[in-house]
Amino acid sequence: MREDSGFLPSGDGGPRTVPGHSAGSGAGGGRPPGSSRWRTLITHLAVAVLAAGAATGVTLGLDRPAPPASASAAAPLPGSGAVPSPATSPAAGGGTGTGEQQVVNKVEPGLVVINTTMQYNGEAGAGTGMVINPDGLVLTNNHVIEDSTKITATVAATGKTYPATVIGYDKTADVALIRLQGAAGLRAVPVGNSASVRDGDPVVALGNAEGQGTIIPAGGQVTGTGKSITAEDQGGTAATETLHGMISTSAGIVPGDSGGPLATAAGQVIGMDTAGNSVSVTQQQTANPQQAAAGFAIPIDTALSVARQIAAGHASSTVTIGYPPFIGIFTPGGSQSSPLAQAQGQEQQNGFGDGFGGFGGFNGFGAPATTPSCYTSNADLTIPSAVAPAAAGALVDGTVCGSPAATAGLIGGSVITVVNGTPVTSPDGLTSILARFRPGTTISVTWTSPAGKQTTSSLHLTAGPPQ
Repeated sequence: MREDSGFLPSGDGGPRTVPGHSAGSGAGGGRPPGSSRWRTLITHLAVAVLAAGAATGVTLGLDRPAPPASASAAAPLPGSGAVPSPATSPAAGGGTGTGEQQVVNKVEPGLVVINTTMQYNGEAGAGTGMVINPDGLVLTNNHVIEDSTKITATVAATGKTYPATVIGYDKTADVALIRLQGAAGLRAVPVGNSASVRDGDPVVALGNAEGQGTIIPAGGQVTGTGKSITAEDQGGTAATETLHGMISTSAGIVPGDSGGPLATAAGQVIGMDTAGNSVSVTQQQTANPQQAAAGFAIPIDTALSVARQIAAGHASSTVTIGYPPFIGIFTPGGSQSSPLAQAQGQEQQNGFGDGFGGFGGFNGFGAPATTPSCYTSNADLTIPSAVAPAAAGALVDGTVCGSPAATAGLIGGSVITVVNGTPVTSPDGLTSILARFRPGTTISVTWTSPAGKQTTSSLHLTAGPPQ
């Protein structure tokens, strides 16, 4: 049974929220009603914790530092046949099921605790994954592994830890497929069939609750199917995303459960824990509080279909195979075209009123006497003290030391205006352009320096963290 231990703090890329829904605690597990720590939000259930001294409030662009060379090395794709199909027999959880502990006994051997490092965000993350192939294929949420520069997965039943690499992901479906390096003979989770799930079916949600490093169950019931939710970061600073066809449940799933299973009373996995509501039962306006949704899960049939596409290497407008391209810059993000407005927007967002460029390492005392030529993390990142005189483009807050951008001579305050002949109209525009390329490609980048000098250089894209 889970105790009410409250939410861990989150930073950029951490738990997400879905406003406007009400929910309650689960039957047989989850959080007790009336807790003061619950909020009227639904959270994406990864845990992200800021490292000591890390920057908060800065918005980073797509182009993050690359993972270790070993992680980005090409590896054969497993093929669609490596991903199981949903069970052919009904997997509904009604009838004569087993007890909660029996469900745990069946499902837990196929679970892993996922820990991630987001080195250049100054963060560490935690979530859950499900083994779906004995050779180390693991299904999880995209938001568990996004922005990670290092991923490890510990098999819950044995305690053995493996380094993991990303096979691919679908950001819009919030599904990712990763591979545990050197794994063999693992136990896979028993896959059910989500098509036969019905309201009232008893279920058990399992996951790395609150990032404690252990699998904890929470019992409840299915409260609905085919639900649509709109998710955002807990702080509301990121763009929202909408997920469709979700299973809602009264099981009290919490941060850290993301990527874990929602299992029937018969011990079959019919969903992947993805989002959880955080409003207490006593705050709800509902005639039946015990039937309110406390969590949402992606149907396992849907998640496996996406995983099968990834395993086969079928990239699309939503599915990314492997790692995305990286040039190594920190950008404000957003669709604002004016670089000066981009910088001023960051300053206003962070509440510093000491003049343009006055982050001062996020301490509010103004910009440092000298701006570093590059950064090893965003902990000391500042708003540039001078911005290039460009009418439109993507402002560069800073570059990552050793990255293609830093090697080419890009510095904070520069504005990227053209990539391979295509005008860059905003940070989001730059993201869209770069998404057309793959690691290993050489592109032409034109930028204007803070002093007004225009430079065009060839940059060799390397592999960046999943987005």
